Amino acid sequence: MEHTQAVKVIGASGQISLGKKYAGQTVLVEHIEEGVWLLKLAKVIPDSELWMHAEPKKTQIDKAISWAAENPPEETDLESLSGRIS
Repeated sequence: MEHTQAVKVIGASGQISLGKKYAGQTVLVEHIEEGVWLLKLAKVIPDSELWMHAEPKKTQIDKAISWAAENPPEETDLESLSGRIS
């Protein structure tokens, strides 16, 4: 990606526009020092879903997804299943 520079004016509401390319995206805003900010595109994981990205659950989920990819679903024989339960 090429390095570019642009002059932007901060509007009365304190906003700047980065262009439609970035509309609706989440950014991390780091205030480096007075007058200096660093913007980075970011993905946010809700607190209630963080457990899926931590060990050991992450590895367990990855294994389950791999197993499911290698074992396509099959129709269940309900008569055979009910016989095994009884």
